[in-house]
Amino acid sequence: MEKEERKKVELLSQDLEELRDVLCIEKKRQEAVELQKRMSAPSFWSDREKAKELIERLKDIKGDVETWDELKKEVEEVKEIILLEDESYQKEIEKEIKRLEGKLKEFKIKVFFQGRFDEANAILEINAGAGGTEACDWAEMLFRMYFRWAENKKFKLEVVNEVRGEEVGIKNITFFIQGRRAYGLLKGEKGVHRLVRISPFDANRRRHTSFASVDVIPEIKEEGEIEINPDDLKIETYRASGHGGQHVNVTDSAVRITHIPTGITVSCQNERSQYQNKQIALKILKAKLFELKEQERKKELEKLYGEKKRIEWGNQVRSYVLYPYLLVKDHRTEFQTSNAKEVLDGDIDGFIYEYLKKQGINRG
Repeated sequence: MEKEERKKVELLSQDLEELRDVLCIEKKRQEAVELQKRMSAPSFWSDREKAKELIERLKDIKGDVETWDELKKEVEEVKEIILLEDESYQKEIEKEIKRLEGKLKEFKIKVFFQGRFDEANAILEINAGAGGTEACDWAEMLFRMYFRWAENKKFKLEVVNEVRGEEVGIKNITFFIQGRRAYGLLKGEKGVHRLVRISPFDANRRRHTSFASVDVIPEIKEEGEIEINPDDLKIETYRASGHGGQHVNVTDSAVRITHIPTGITVSCQNERSQYQNKQIALKILKAKLFELKEQERKKELEKLYGEKKRIEWGNQVRSYVLYPYLLVKDHRTEFQTSNAKEVLDGDIDGFIYEYLKKQGINRG
């Protein structure tokens, strides 16, 4: 039992050291000292708005530093008690470790989910790249990966539009993942995903490389965030594609909406009611327009629905290699694992955590 407790405490220490880097603790200590000096200056309140901003900044900095220091001190205290090797402290140690694990988990959530819509549901869209059958099969494999991930998290997944490949797989699929912090967790999945394998569709058993793009946007629920002029919309109704898609109902109520000024097109064919399909399509359109607006506001070089990267070699965020060896590697964080089959079965939390950690370091 003592060995297990030592291991748990060591993991707590490792997590704290990672958070030290994510939060830039030492840098924040220095910044806090500098801010306190500025606040003591006679002219500090001459600009009340700026003064309030600085006070809030100091409050945030001190909150991070003090919480980290407190956790560090408490973990060290537990380590010292374990070193005593006194069995009479057994229950107290177990209780304290459990408390610290919960406290650290809450702290991580505060650190990693600071975005405005990190608590929101996520809307995902997967598009097969060039390559016909191979790419469509890869797009379906990715969909299954996210399906299994959501299932493991007890999140609800709902497909709203699906276009099947001519032979197998998926050309395009749009779906909601509903659950707390779904968008905050999945936002790092956005980008081009590359697969290398021996093709099951090649009689000569040659190695093939396939690409698919994953888009992730938050579900926007706030009224008034985006207002759409009805005159800017082209609304079409149609019957679901011949294959129908294994996740959708084949009816005449499918709806396609095109936002004429931006050219953004969304479709929904999952509901039997044309009205319901229209409402869901409008919800997705609003989310896409909001994301576009945010990108423009931040003046980023690449706009979300403007000039996109091509779905091909050189632009991928992650590679999944199934031959000649097993390896999944994220090219932004360098995180990798040889458990490729487990990853494709939904075990992507390692990639999610590393991305969030890196984003936290970049924010610090």
